[in-house]
Amino acid sequence: MQGIKHLTEGPIFKQLFNLAMPIMATSFIQMAYSLINAAWVGRIGSEAVAAIGTVGILAWMATSISLLNKVGSEVSVGQAIGAKDENKAKTFASHNLTIALIISILLGTLLFIFANPIIGVYELNSSISAKAVIYLRIIASAMPFMFLSTAFTGIYNAAGRSKVPFYISGTGLIINIILDPIFIFVCEWGTTGAAIATWISQASVLGLFLYKLKGKKDILGGFSIITKLQKSYTLRILRLGLPAATLNTLFAFVNMYICRLASEQGGHIGLMTMTLGGQIEAITWNTSQGFSSALSAFISQNYAAGKQGRVLQAYNATLWITSLLGSFCTFLFIFYGQEVFSLFVPEEKAILAGGVFLFIDGYSQLFMILEITTQGLFYGTGRTLPPAIISITFNCLRIPLAIILTNLGMGVEGIWWAISCTSIAKGLFAYLWFAIIKKRVLNIPSIAI
Repeated sequence: MQGIKHLTEGPIFKQLFNLAMPIMATSFIQMAYSLINAAWVGRIGSEAVAAIGTVGILAWMATSISLLNKVGSEVSVGQAIGAKDENKAKTFASHNLTIALIISILLGTLLFIFANPIIGVYELNSSISAKAVIYLRIIASAMPFMFLSTAFTGIYNAAGRSKVPFYISGTGLIINIILDPIFIFVCEWGTTGAAIATWISQASVLGLFLYKLKGKKDILGGFSIITKLQKSYTLRILRLGLPAATLNTLFAFVNMYICRLASEQGGHIGLMTMTLGGQIEAITWNTSQGFSSALSAFISQNYAAGKQGRVLQAYNATLWITSLLGSFCTFLFIFYGQEVFSLFVPEEKAILAGGVFLFIDGYSQLFMILEITTQGLFYGTGRTLPPAIISITFNCLRIPLAIILTNLGMGVEGIWWAISCTSIAKGLFAYLWFAIIKKRVLNIPSIAI
């Protein structure tokens, strides 16, 4: 197959590392968009950070939905490549892009039209709400750029070509870094300027993906961007991607409620701490998610090819690498949380509140990484439902646990402990679930792709 790296032969650790590093770097780039916006907007004040933070939760929800086609691409295209069926790989790629376009147009339209009532959920003061509504509408119009770029990323990851999304996303980040201070301060557009900079950078990323596909035809010999959907391929993609999209989307809704609770308990400082703290935690999340995506792509090819020994070796190697990362972030958050938070918001009250959040959250980092790494193994074998069940169950439990702890007098810190404890539980249950079904997974029955 043209433009494909086969992962079913060769040194496992080297292949995983070479595949994971660009994916991880791409994840950092995606995280950097919001962090850079937060860092520049933070110079305006904590109210401005709260405004973009509320939209950040909604953007997270949109990103979660886009995982339907990222996971769908990585597994369906990857398994077709592993089975050496180029026509199915091309058809799955085209279907993922078409589905991504349809969903993004529908979602972007809904967010644009209902921006006012959606932002009203947070019960912010009128000046913050007005900024958030404008920011949301600009970001909503960029949904097709984001969804299609995410689907393209999954396709390239499945083909073992993870460096391509890294270079393209990196170019988009550079554009965003250049435009942010110009639009925010030179043009004096404030939070609106940050949104416009993000819009332009995301449009540029999609443009580069389209240019590379149409101009070079360097992957799978080229394939259609838009195709007539066929029932069998569409259902296969939905079965693979829908659990991942659902769990992450529900996670975003849970976080919206938790943010409102944080706002009630701690005002705009509580909301800002929750949103910015979550973005900082993404240091761990995005890095481990990068390795998890690499593991999923690697296992997809090897699982379809019947290489069960390589499946287990790849999981163990990935778990070892990500555990080192988790240990570092645990140390950083627990002992240097305030210093980390001060890099984004200079206000003393915000730094103190952020330090408490990272201190409590630090205890869950290793377990969060255990969950995400095991999730990659499940995804690669086409079993996307178990991670969804675990995540949805414990994410939903955050709400009653947070309410109980705040009612016990713990205030906003009770919310942070609810988040940390449920993250620990998710990691333990994910690993236990895999341990129970390991023999059945590694028997590798015939796979319908």
